[in-house]
Amino acid sequence: MYIRRAAPDDFDEILYVYDYGRQFQIDNGNPGQWVNGYPWPWLVREDIVKGSCYVCMTDDHRIAGVFTLFDGRDPTYEVIDGAWLNDDPYLTIHRISSSGICHGIVKFCVDWVYAQRPNIRIDTHSDNSVMRHVLPKLGFKECGIIITHNGTPRIAFQKCADA
Repeated sequence: MYIRRAAPDDFDEILYVYDYGRQFQIDNGNPGQWVNGYPWPWLVREDIVKGSCYVCMTDDHRIAGVFTLFDGRDPTYEVIDGAWLNDDPYLTIHRISSSGICHGIVKFCVDWVYAQRPNIRIDTHSDNSVMRHVLPKLGFKECGIIITHNGTPRIAFQKCADA
């Protein structure tokens, strides 16, 4: 597998991956995280245009996963009920999803991001038992609760070299 920036031609397949991810969350007891079509098509297109959308590709060039990567302070993470592990420059992973065609996508993506900068933040819904189980296995520490753009709480995690 390999990771590359998403291209405009990937748009329809990325929407499919997010559709799959929404249904996976519902099937696994998390119907409240990605509601009302989130991540919305306009947001996906914006992520692609900005160069912040990445795809995880299989060796036969199929999209196995997608995520958005932000470099710099994330306004959503400025206020936390808890404490971050450090205040060093970090990368933020948002909107990560698998297409379901292979296993280990979150680990592969996290490892790739960590190789870019060993200080990562991510958040998830309290009902997302899959991510709440996977993130600590990948070295993330639970740091507290943040509030998203729509006013809902999320559990915030951080992975860094000095923790």
